[in-house]
Amino acid sequence: MESAQLKWSVTGLAGFQWLFFMFANTVVIPISVGGAFGLEQVEIVSAIQRSFIFTGIACLLQAFVGHRLALMEGQSGLWWGVILSVAATASTLNLDLLTVGGSIAVGVMISGGLVMVLGMLGMGEILKKWFTPIVMFVFLLLLANQLITIFLKGMIGLNTGDTIDLKVAGFSFLLAALTILIQVKGKGIVSSLNLLIGMVAGWIGAVLLFPGEASETIRTTPFLNWFPWGPPSLEWGIVLTVVITGLLNTTNTIATLKGAEDIFEKETTPKQYKSSFFITGLLTTISGILGLVPYAPYASSLGFLQSTGIKERAPFVVGSVLFILLGLVPPLSAFFSTIPHSVGNTVLFVAYLQLFRSALRNIEGLSFEPKTIYRVALPALLGLSIMTLPASVFATMPELVQPLLSSGLLMGILAALLMELIYWVGGRLQVNQ
Repeated sequence: MESAQLKWSVTGLAGFQWLFFMFANTVVIPISVGGAFGLEQVEIVSAIQRSFIFTGIACLLQAFVGHRLALMEGQSGLWWGVILSVAATASTLNLDLLTVGGSIAVGVMISGGLVMVLGMLGMGEILKKWFTPIVMFVFLLLLANQLITIFLKGMIGLNTGDTIDLKVAGFSFLLAALTILIQVKGKGIVSSLNLLIGMVAGWIGAVLLFPGEASETIRTTPFLNWFPWGPPSLEWGIVLTVVITGLLNTTNTIATLKGAEDIFEKETTPKQYKSSFFITGLLTTISGILGLVPYAPYASSLGFLQSTGIKERAPFVVGSVLFILLGLVPPLSAFFSTIPHSVGNTVLFVAYLQLFRSALRNIEGLSFEPKTIYRVALPALLGLSIMTLPASVFATMPELVQPLLSSGLLMGILAALLMELIYWVGGRLQVNQ
Protein backbone atom coordinates (compact mmCIF):
# COMPACT_ATOMS: atom_id res chain seq x y z
CA MET A 1 0.00 0.00 0.00
CA GLU A 2 1.12 3.57 -0.67
CA SER A 3 0.87 4.65 2.96
CA ALA A 4 3.15 1.78 3.96
CA GLN A 5 5.93 3.07 1.71
CA LEU A 6 6.55 6.01 4.01
CA LYS A 7 6.48 6.10 7.77
CA TRP A 8 3.51 8.04 9.05
CA SER A 9 5.78 10.70 10.55
CA VAL A 10 7.45 11.25 7.19
CA THR A 11 4.07 11.19 5.44
CA GLY A 12 2.87 13.92 7.79
CA LEU A 13 5.92 16.11 7.14
CA ALA A 14 5.63 15.54 3.39
CA GLY A 15 1.95 16.45 3.68
CA PHE A 16 2.91 19.77 5.29
CA GLN A 17 5.32 20.31 2.41
CA TRP A 18 2.42 19.87 -0.03
CA LEU A 19 0.36 22.25 2.13
CA PHE A 20 2.98 24.99 1.84
CA PHE A 21 3.22 24.41 -1.91
CA MET A 22 -0.56 24.69 -2.33
CA PHE A 23 -0.73 27.74 -0.07
CA ALA A 24 2.08 29.62 -1.83
CA ASN A 25 0.52 28.94 -5.24
CA THR A 26 -3.00 29.99 -4.20
CA VAL A 27 -3.06 32.87 -1.72
CA VAL A 28 -2.11 35.71 -4.08
CA ILE A 29 -4.71 34.82 -6.76
CA PRO A 30 -7.97 35.79 -4.98
CA ILE A 31 -6.30 38.92 -3.58
CA SER A 32 -5.30 40.20 -7.03
CA VAL A 33 -8.62 39.28 -8.68
CA GLY A 34 -10.61 40.84 -5.85
CA GLY A 35 -8.64 44.03 -6.27
CA ALA A 36 -9.25 44.02 -10.04
CA PHE A 37 -13.04 43.86 -9.48
CA GLY A 38 -13.01 46.40 -6.66
CA LEU A 39 -14.28 43.99 -4.00
CA GLU A 40 -14.44 44.91 -0.33
CA GLN A 41 -11.80 43.44 2.00
CA VAL A 42 -14.30 41.08 3.63
CA GLU A 43 -15.26 39.76 0.18
CA ILE A 44 -11.61 39.20 -0.72
CA VAL A 45 -11.04 37.36 2.56
CA SER A 46 -14.05 35.18 1.80
CA ALA A 47 -12.59 34.44 -1.65
CA ILE A 48 -9.29 33.43 -0.03
CA GLN A 49 -11.07 30.92 2.19
CA ARG A 50 -13.12 29.54 -0.70
CA SER A 51 -9.94 29.19 -2.73
CA PHE A 52 -8.26 27.17 0.04
CA ILE A 53 -11.28 24.92 0.60
CA PHE A 54 -12.10 24.23 -3.05
CA THR A 55 -8.46 23.78 -4.07
CA GLY A 56 -8.12 21.10 -1.40
CA ILE A 57 -11.37 19.47 -2.57
CA ALA A 58 -10.18 19.68 -6.21
CA CYS A 59 -6.94 17.89 -5.35
CA LEU A 60 -8.80 15.13 -3.50
CA LEU A 61 -11.25 14.66 -6.39
CA GLN A 62 -8.41 14.27 -8.87
CA ALA A 63 -6.50 11.96 -6.51
CA PHE A 64 -9.42 9.56 -6.00
CA VAL A 65 -11.77 10.07 -8.98
CA GLY A 66 -9.82 11.87 -11.73
CA HIS A 67 -6.31 11.04 -12.90
CA ARG A 68 -5.47 9.49 -9.46
CA LEU A 69 -1.96 11.00 -9.35
CA ALA A 70 -0.23 13.27 -6.85
CA LEU A 71 -0.60 16.38 -9.02
CA MET A 72 -1.98 19.64 -7.67
CA GLU A 73 -5.27 20.82 -9.17
CA GLY A 74 -5.16 24.58 -8.70
CA GLN A 75 -6.41 27.89 -10.01
CA SER A 76 -4.96 28.14 -13.51
CA GLY A 77 -2.33 30.76 -14.28
CA LEU A 78 -3.71 31.08 -17.82
CA TRP A 79 -7.22 31.77 -16.51
CA TRP A 80 -5.81 34.16 -13.90
CA GLY A 81 -4.01 36.26 -16.49
CA VAL A 82 -6.96 36.44 -18.90
CA ILE A 83 -9.46 37.38 -16.16
CA LEU A 84 -7.20 40.20 -14.95
CA SER A 85 -6.70 41.39 -18.54
CA VAL A 86 -10.42 41.40 -19.35
CA ALA A 87 -11.23 43.20 -16.08
CA ALA A 88 -8.65 45.85 -16.98
CA THR A 89 -10.41 46.52 -20.33
CA ALA A 90 -13.73 47.41 -18.67
CA SER A 91 -13.26 51.16 -19.04
CA THR A 92 -12.03 50.78 -22.62
CA LEU A 93 -15.15 48.79 -23.49
CA ASN A 94 -17.36 51.34 -21.69
CA LEU A 95 -18.68 48.64 -19.36
CA ASP A 96 -18.96 48.60 -15.59
CA LEU A 97 -17.04 45.95 -13.64
CA LEU A 98 -20.22 44.14 -12.57
CA THR A 99 -21.21 43.58 -16.22
CA VAL A 100 -17.71 42.43 -17.12
CA GLY A 101 -17.53 40.13 -14.09
CA GLY A 102 -20.97 38.68 -14.78
CA SER A 103 -20.06 37.99 -18.41
CA ILE A 104 -16.81 36.32 -17.32
CA ALA A 105 -18.81 34.12 -14.94
CA VAL A 106 -21.17 33.04 -17.73
CA GLY A 107 -18.26 32.30 -20.05
CA VAL A 108 -16.52 30.29 -17.33
CA MET A 109 -19.62 28.16 -16.74
CA ILE A 110 -20.09 27.54 -20.47
CA SER A 111 -16.45 26.57 -20.94
CA GLY A 112 -16.64 24.24 -17.93
CA GLY A 113 -19.59 22.43 -19.45
CA LEU A 114 -17.81 22.14 -22.81
CA VAL A 115 -14.65 20.72 -21.20
CA MET A 116 -16.72 18.12 -19.32
CA VAL A 117 -18.54 16.99 -22.46
CA LEU A 118 -15.55 17.08 -24.82
CA GLY A 119 -13.37 15.38 -22.24
CA MET A 120 -15.77 12.47 -21.88
CA LEU A 121 -15.95 12.22 -25.69
CA GLY A 122 -12.20 11.59 -25.84
CA MET A 123 -10.76 15.08 -26.44
CA GLY A 124 -7.68 14.05 -24.47
CA GLU A 125 -6.69 11.37 -26.95
CA ILE A 126 -6.99 13.81 -29.84
CA LEU A 127 -5.03 16.60 -28.16
CA LYS A 128 -2.38 14.17 -26.90
CA LYS A 129 -1.35 13.40 -30.48
CA TRP A 130 -0.63 17.08 -31.08
CA PHE A 131 1.51 17.41 -27.97
CA THR A 132 4.72 16.08 -29.45
CA PRO A 133 7.98 16.22 -27.43
CA ILE A 134 8.81 19.54 -29.10
CA VAL A 135 5.46 21.10 -28.14
CA MET A 136 5.98 19.80 -24.60
CA PHE A 137 9.46 21.37 -24.53
CA VAL A 138 8.09 24.75 -25.62
CA PHE A 139 5.22 24.60 -23.12
CA LEU A 140 7.39 23.68 -20.14
CA LEU A 141 10.17 26.13 -21.06
CA LEU A 142 7.77 29.07 -21.41
CA LEU A 143 5.84 28.08 -18.28
CA ALA A 144 9.08 27.86 -16.29
CA ASN A 145 10.19 31.27 -17.57
CA GLN A 146 6.84 32.88 -16.78
CA LEU A 147 6.69 31.50 -13.24
CA ILE A 148 10.37 32.05 -12.43
CA THR A 149 10.02 35.70 -13.50
CA ILE A 150 7.07 36.17 -11.12
CA PHE A 151 8.91 34.54 -8.23
CA LEU A 152 12.13 36.45 -8.89
CA LYS A 153 10.28 39.74 -8.58
CA GLY A 154 9.01 38.65 -5.18
CA MET A 155 12.49 37.54 -4.12
CA ILE A 156 14.08 40.91 -4.81
CA GLY A 157 11.30 43.05 -3.34
CA LEU A 158 9.61 44.27 -6.53
CA ASN A 159 6.18 43.20 -5.25
CA THR A 160 6.30 45.98 -2.66
CA GLY A 161 8.46 48.58 -4.41
CA ASP A 162 9.74 49.84 -7.75
CA THR A 163 13.43 49.09 -7.12
CA ILE A 164 15.42 46.09 -5.90
CA ASP A 165 15.61 45.77 -2.11
CA LEU A 166 19.21 44.66 -1.63
CA LYS A 167 18.67 43.24 1.87
CA VAL A 168 15.62 41.21 0.89
CA ALA A 169 17.30 40.06 -2.34
CA GLY A 170 20.45 38.96 -0.47
CA PHE A 171 18.40 37.05 2.08
CA SER A 172 16.29 35.41 -0.66
CA PHE A 173 19.29 34.17 -2.63
CA LEU A 174 20.95 32.83 0.52
CA LEU A 175 17.72 30.97 1.32
CA ALA A 176 17.56 29.63 -2.24
CA ALA A 177 21.18 28.41 -1.96
CA LEU A 178 20.41 26.74 1.36
CA THR A 179 17.34 24.99 -0.03
CA ILE A 180 19.25 23.73 -3.07
CA LEU A 181 22.18 22.65 -0.90
CA ILE A 182 19.86 20.60 1.34
CA GLN A 183 18.48 18.77 -1.68
CA VAL A 184 21.85 18.16 -3.32
CA LYS A 185 23.89 17.26 -0.23
CA GLY A 186 21.17 16.08 2.14
CA LYS A 187 20.68 12.40 2.88
CA GLY A 188 17.43 10.48 2.56
CA ILE A 189 14.36 12.20 3.95
CA VAL A 190 16.27 15.43 4.66
CA SER A 191 16.85 15.86 0.93
CA SER A 192 13.21 15.04 0.15
CA LEU A 193 11.94 17.64 2.62
CA ASN A 194 14.22 20.39 1.35
CA LEU A 195 11.35 22.70 0.39
CA LEU A 196 9.66 22.38 3.78
CA ILE A 197 12.95 22.95 5.62
CA GLY A 198 13.70 25.96 3.45
CA MET A 199 10.21 27.37 4.02
CA VAL A 200 10.37 27.04 7.82
CA ALA A 201 13.97 28.30 8.09
CA GLY A 202 13.21 31.21 5.79
CA TRP A 203 10.05 32.13 7.68
CA ILE A 204 11.91 32.24 11.00
CA GLY A 205 14.84 34.09 9.48
CA ALA A 206 12.65 36.70 7.77
CA VAL A 207 10.65 37.37 10.94
CA LEU A 208 13.89 37.96 12.87
CA LEU A 209 15.66 40.04 10.22
CA PHE A 210 12.73 41.88 8.61
CA PRO A 211 9.84 42.27 11.04
CA GLY A 212 8.02 44.49 8.55
CA GLU A 213 8.36 41.89 5.78
CA ALA A 214 5.79 39.54 7.36
CA SER A 215 2.42 39.77 5.67
CA GLU A 216 -0.41 41.42 7.54
CA THR A 217 -2.62 38.97 9.36
CA ILE A 218 -5.84 38.35 7.47
CA ARG A 219 -8.98 38.23 9.61
CA THR A 220 -11.41 35.77 8.08
CA THR A 221 -15.14 35.09 8.26
CA PRO A 222 -16.17 32.01 6.26
CA PHE A 223 -19.24 32.34 4.05
CA LEU A 224 -20.27 31.56 0.48
CA ASN A 225 -20.97 34.39 -1.93
CA TRP A 226 -22.76 33.67 -5.20
CA PHE A 227 -21.50 35.57 -8.29
CA PRO A 228 -19.32 38.02 -6.32
CA TRP A 229 -17.85 39.46 -9.52
CA GLY A 230 -21.31 40.50 -10.73
CA PRO A 231 -24.70 38.97 -11.64
CA PRO A 232 -24.77 36.86 -14.84
CA SER A 233 -24.51 39.08 -17.94
CA LEU A 234 -24.22 38.42 -21.66
CA GLU A 235 -21.61 40.63 -23.26
CA TRP A 236 -20.95 38.15 -26.05
CA GLY A 237 -17.49 39.39 -26.93
CA ILE A 238 -16.30 38.77 -23.37
CA VAL A 239 -18.17 35.47 -23.13
CA LEU A 240 -16.55 34.24 -26.37
CA THR A 241 -13.06 35.26 -25.23
CA VAL A 242 -13.54 33.44 -21.94
CA VAL A 243 -14.88 30.28 -23.62
CA ILE A 244 -11.85 30.20 -25.94
CA THR A 245 -9.61 30.60 -22.88
CA GLY A 246 -11.31 27.59 -21.29
CA LEU A 247 -10.64 25.46 -24.35
CA LEU A 248 -7.00 26.58 -24.54
CA ASN A 249 -6.66 25.84 -20.84
CA THR A 250 -7.02 22.14 -21.67
CA THR A 251 -3.36 22.32 -22.70
CA ASN A 252 -2.54 22.34 -18.98
CA THR A 253 -4.15 18.93 -18.54
CA ILE A 254 -2.44 17.41 -21.56
CA ALA A 255 0.99 18.84 -20.75
CA THR A 256 0.82 17.91 -17.06
CA LEU A 257 -0.39 14.33 -17.57
CA LYS A 258 2.09 13.73 -20.39
CA GLY A 259 4.91 15.18 -18.30
CA ALA A 260 3.86 12.99 -15.37
CA GLU A 261 4.49 9.85 -17.42
CA ASP A 262 8.25 10.35 -17.06
CA ILE A 263 8.03 10.92 -13.30
CA PHE A 264 5.62 8.10 -12.45
CA GLU A 265 7.15 5.83 -15.11
CA LYS A 266 3.84 4.74 -16.61
CA GLU A 267 1.69 5.90 -19.50
CA THR A 268 -1.44 7.92 -18.78
CA THR A 269 -4.52 5.98 -19.91
CA PRO A 270 -7.50 7.34 -21.90
CA LYS A 271 -9.68 6.79 -18.80
CA GLN A 272 -7.38 9.04 -16.75
CA TYR A 273 -7.64 11.79 -19.36
CA LYS A 274 -11.45 11.53 -19.46
CA SER A 275 -11.79 11.55 -15.69
CA SER A 276 -9.36 14.43 -15.29
CA PHE A 277 -11.12 16.56 -17.90
CA PHE A 278 -14.51 15.84 -16.31
CA ILE A 279 -13.31 16.92 -12.85
CA THR A 280 -11.61 20.04 -14.23
CA GLY A 281 -14.74 20.97 -16.22
CA LEU A 282 -16.97 20.46 -13.19
CA LEU A 283 -14.70 22.59 -10.99
CA THR A 284 -14.58 25.28 -13.69
CA THR A 285 -18.37 25.49 -13.78
CA ILE A 286 -18.53 25.83 -9.99
CA SER A 287 -15.77 28.48 -10.13
CA GLY A 288 -17.96 30.69 -12.30
CA ILE A 289 -20.73 30.59 -9.70
CA LEU A 290 -18.47 31.20 -6.69
CA GLY A 291 -16.20 33.83 -8.21
CA LEU A 292 -13.03 31.73 -8.27
CA VAL A 293 -10.32 31.55 -10.91
CA PRO A 294 -11.04 28.21 -12.71
CA TYR A 295 -8.94 25.12 -12.19
CA ALA A 296 -6.43 22.97 -14.06
CA PRO A 297 -3.73 20.41 -13.21
CA TYR A 298 -0.53 22.28 -12.33
CA ALA A 299 2.38 21.46 -14.63
CA SER A 300 4.50 23.06 -11.92
CA SER A 301 3.69 20.01 -9.78
CA LEU A 302 6.21 18.16 -11.95
CA GLY A 303 9.00 20.39 -10.70
CA PHE A 304 7.79 19.97 -7.11
CA LEU A 305 7.81 16.17 -7.42
CA GLN A 306 11.29 16.18 -8.91
CA SER A 307 12.55 18.49 -6.16
CA THR A 308 11.19 16.33 -3.34
CA GLY A 309 11.42 12.85 -4.89
CA ILE A 310 8.25 11.88 -2.96
CA LYS A 311 5.73 10.62 -5.49
CA GLU A 312 3.39 8.69 -3.20
CA ARG A 313 -0.23 9.80 -3.06
CA ALA A 314 -0.64 9.66 0.75
CA PRO A 315 1.32 12.88 1.51
CA PHE A 316 -0.59 14.65 -1.27
CA VAL A 317 -3.89 13.60 0.30
CA VAL A 318 -2.69 14.77 3.73
CA GLY A 319 -1.70 18.14 2.29
CA SER A 320 -5.06 18.51 0.53
CA VAL A 321 -7.01 17.76 3.73
CA LEU A 322 -4.86 20.21 5.68
CA PHE A 323 -5.51 22.88 3.03
CA ILE A 324 -9.26 22.39 3.41
CA LEU A 325 -8.91 22.76 7.19
CA LEU A 326 -6.84 25.89 6.61
CA GLY A 327 -9.80 27.45 4.83
CA LEU A 328 -12.41 26.19 7.29
CA VAL A 329 -10.63 27.39 10.47
CA PRO A 330 -10.19 31.20 10.50
CA PRO A 331 -7.33 31.26 13.06
CA LEU A 332 -5.31 28.85 10.90
CA SER A 333 -5.90 30.96 7.81
CA ALA A 334 -4.82 34.04 9.75
CA PHE A 335 -1.62 32.35 10.98
CA PHE A 336 -0.45 31.00 7.63
CA SER A 337 -1.31 34.26 5.92
CA THR A 338 1.58 35.89 7.82
CA ILE A 339 4.27 34.04 5.84
CA PRO A 340 6.62 36.60 4.23
CA HIS A 341 6.09 36.91 0.48
CA SER A 342 9.83 36.78 -0.22
CA VAL A 343 10.12 33.38 1.51
CA GLY A 344 7.22 31.82 -0.40
CA ASN A 345 8.55 33.15 -3.70
CA THR A 346 12.07 31.87 -2.97
CA VAL A 347 10.95 28.33 -2.21
CA LEU A 348 8.72 28.23 -5.30
CA PHE A 349 11.63 29.60 -7.35
CA VAL A 350 13.75 26.63 -6.28
CA ALA A 351 10.93 24.12 -6.85
CA TYR A 352 10.16 25.35 -10.35
CA LEU A 353 13.77 25.25 -11.53
CA GLN A 354 13.13 21.55 -12.08
CA LEU A 355 10.69 22.41 -14.87
CA PHE A 356 13.71 23.25 -17.01
CA ARG A 357 14.92 19.67 -16.57
CA SER A 358 11.50 18.38 -17.58
CA ALA A 359 11.58 20.58 -20.68
CA LEU A 360 15.05 19.42 -21.79
CA ARG A 361 14.20 15.74 -21.33
CA ASN A 362 11.56 16.08 -24.04
CA ILE A 363 14.13 16.91 -26.70
CA GLU A 364 16.89 14.52 -25.66
CA GLY A 365 18.10 12.73 -28.76
CA LEU A 366 16.53 15.22 -31.17
CA SER A 367 18.74 15.90 -34.16
CA PHE A 368 19.11 19.67 -34.58
CA GLU A 369 19.30 19.95 -38.34
CA PRO A 370 18.80 23.27 -40.19
CA LYS A 371 15.15 22.40 -40.93
CA THR A 372 14.42 20.91 -37.53
CA ILE A 373 15.70 23.84 -35.51
CA TYR A 374 12.78 26.02 -36.66
CA ARG A 375 10.34 23.69 -34.92
CA VAL A 376 12.06 24.42 -31.60
CA ALA A 377 13.54 27.90 -31.98
CA LEU A 378 10.62 29.78 -33.56
CA PRO A 379 7.91 29.04 -30.96
CA ALA A 380 10.28 29.10 -27.97
CA LEU A 381 11.98 32.40 -28.86
CA LEU A 382 8.71 33.97 -30.05
CA GLY A 383 7.07 33.18 -26.72
CA LEU A 384 10.05 34.43 -24.72
CA SER A 385 10.18 37.64 -26.78
CA ILE A 386 6.48 38.40 -26.25
CA MET A 387 6.96 37.90 -22.50
CA THR A 388 9.48 40.77 -22.48
CA LEU A 389 7.07 43.22 -24.13
CA PRO A 390 4.97 45.56 -21.95
CA ALA A 391 1.21 45.01 -22.18
CA SER A 392 0.74 48.58 -23.43
CA VAL A 393 2.26 47.80 -26.86
CA PHE A 394 -0.75 45.61 -27.69
CA ALA A 395 -3.21 48.50 -27.24
CA THR A 396 -3.57 48.89 -31.02
CA MET A 397 -4.79 45.31 -31.37
CA PRO A 398 -8.51 44.41 -31.23
CA GLU A 399 -9.50 44.51 -27.57
CA LEU A 400 -10.95 41.02 -27.40
CA VAL A 401 -7.78 39.32 -28.65
CA GLN A 402 -5.33 41.38 -26.65
CA PRO A 403 -5.21 38.81 -23.79
CA LEU A 404 -4.32 36.09 -26.31
CA LEU A 405 -1.76 38.04 -28.35
CA SER A 406 -0.02 39.45 -25.27
CA SER A 407 0.45 36.02 -23.68
CA GLY A 408 3.88 34.67 -24.58
CA LEU A 409 2.90 31.28 -23.18
CA LEU A 410 -0.22 30.96 -25.33
CA MET A 411 1.36 32.34 -28.49
CA GLY A 412 4.37 30.06 -28.04
CA ILE A 413 2.12 26.99 -27.67
CA LEU A 414 0.04 27.96 -30.71
CA ALA A 415 3.21 28.59 -32.75
CA ALA A 416 4.62 25.22 -31.70
CA LEU A 417 1.40 23.46 -32.72
CA LEU A 418 1.42 25.32 -36.05
CA MET A 419 5.04 24.39 -36.73
CA GLU A 420 4.30 20.73 -35.98
CA LEU A 421 1.35 20.87 -38.40
CA ILE A 422 3.55 22.38 -41.12
CA TYR A 423 6.23 19.77 -40.45
CA TRP A 424 3.66 16.94 -40.62
CA VAL A 425 2.09 18.26 -43.85
CA GLY A 426 5.56 18.64 -45.39
CA GLY A 427 6.41 15.08 -44.47
CA ARG A 428 3.20 13.76 -46.03
CA LEU A 429 3.86 15.68 -49.25
CA GLN A 430 7.36 14.21 -49.51
CA VAL A 431 5.99 10.70 -49.02
CA ASN A 432 3.36 11.19 -51.75
CA GLN A 433 6.01 12.43 -54.15
